[in-house]
Amino acid sequence: MTKPHIAVLDYGIGNLRSAQKALEHVGARAELTSDPSVTREADAVVLPGVGAFGACMDALRANGLEGVVHEAVGSGRPFLGICVGMQMLFDASDEDPGARGLGVIPGTVAWVPAGVPRPQMQWNRLTLRVEDPMFDGLGENPWMYFVHSLHGVPADPADVAATVQYGTTLNVAFRRGNVFATQFHPEKSATAGLGLLANFVKAASR
Repeated sequence: MTKPHIAVLDYGIGNLRSAQKALEHVGARAELTSDPSVTREADAVVLPGVGAFGACMDALRANGLEGVVHEAVGSGRPFLGICVGMQMLFDASDEDPGARGLGVIPGTVAWVPAGVPRPQMQWNRLTLRVEDPMFDGLGENPWMYFVHSLHGVPADPADVAATVQYGTTLNVAFRRGNVFATQFHPEKSATAGLGLLANFVKAASR
């Protein structure tokens, strides 16, 4: 069977290779790219990200990839946002109030409430809010690895796919049409994380 081609958007921020390597491990032909033509030909697209919301948005735009994201989302192909890549899909973030997000998921990114250490840097168990193919085979409350100080607050609560408890209920995975996005790092989340990425590869194979 031909391996699905997955474009991992490379806009010069953070360690993007870990996501690429994890996707290769679960059966994809994953390619780090900033080339719009490569992204158009891919079966699925991944937007990773680490660091600050505003800096990541600036880098994405500086590399001419904002339109590429919207084109990929609009194409209906499987699209995955990871960590700050997930946050960038929202309209805005409290971390950088002047920065404009991609607006793919209407809503904002808010600070984790006071009273618990920020960032949350630990394993935590998901509460799955929806039945979604990305969760197939992961069990009822899979453990995932987190490093974050903010979480997504969508305008439509139905966009929330999973939550965790960390001082309060935090939204940590989202589904909107062909877009799936996670605050946690599936590429650092051992068996459950690789299982989620394998489900994404499976979706890209259809």
